[in-house]
Amino acid sequence: MRLSALVLPDRHPASTFLAEVSEAERFGVHTVWTYDHLTWPLLADNPWYGCVPLLAAAAVTTTRVRLGCQVATPNYRHPVPFAKELMTLDRLSGGRIDVGLGAGAEGPDALVLGEPPRTPGERMDRFAEWIDLLDTLLREPVTTVHGERYSAVDAHQLPGCVQTPRMPFTVAGTGPRSLKIAARYGQSWITYGPYGPAVGPEEWFAALEKQARQLDGALAEGQSLTRIAQFAVTVGWPFESKDRYEDTVGRLRALGFDEISIHWPRPDGLGVPRDALDFIAEAHGL
Repeated sequence: MRLSALVLPDRHPASTFLAEVSEAERFGVHTVWTYDHLTWPLLADNPWYGCVPLLAAAAVTTTRVRLGCQVATPNYRHPVPFAKELMTLDRLSGGRIDVGLGAGAEGPDALVLGEPPRTPGERMDRFAEWIDLLDTLLREPVTTVHGERYSAVDAHQLPGCVQTPRMPFTVAGTGPRSLKIAARYGQSWITYGPYGPAVGPEEWFAALEKQARQLDGALAEGQSLTRIAQFAVTVGWPFESKDRYEDTVGRLRALGFDEISIHWPRPDGLGVPRDALDFIAEAHGL
């Protein structure tokens, strides 16, 4: 099973972020992700840098590891300028960019532009239009689309992505509508487990099993997606021991998951314990 890592964009100075990305690359992870937020409630008073500039710097200071944002949403991003940024990242990295995409929850990123709150259904309607235009922009050299919420007029996307027909989309989703969008546009699907307050291990696995079955129902015959289980910072039980982690990996594999994503170790504890890296590496053959 593959292993990916998430390095938060609050590392200060920014060179610390790049050092941790390089450390994760040497460790052997498949992808290094970073959050695409303007702020994060758990670290609201910390320095917090922009996802795209950090990934651009990482693209030219790494050589092997894939890089990606997790997850970009319509909360404050318009598809036209975002597509240009993603294409540029793909060029800078030599085709090592993945892009995580989601509908966007209510919270600081949803409120920062002064827009009114949206219901879950309204956010999902917006996401469906947003991801469709982003998909078109990244595939086509020139795009003109007039949509209900988003439009593009003679939007040039040259020279285009290194990866064809575009870089992979990793779609976040926990409910039926988001899983249908993942099936339509995604090359990967990522889940944190149940949406809402932290739960125990059995409830967490049960939620992932239910979501995986819903995704199966949304996929066309013969279609498959890479399935990624992301451990939130509140999920610490898999790292309590080597046996506990190996059991977790085995249960996720049995549910059809292909990849685990962890938060890279941090001094403040909002990451996996550094002393767990040895048995994590062993479990993934790194």
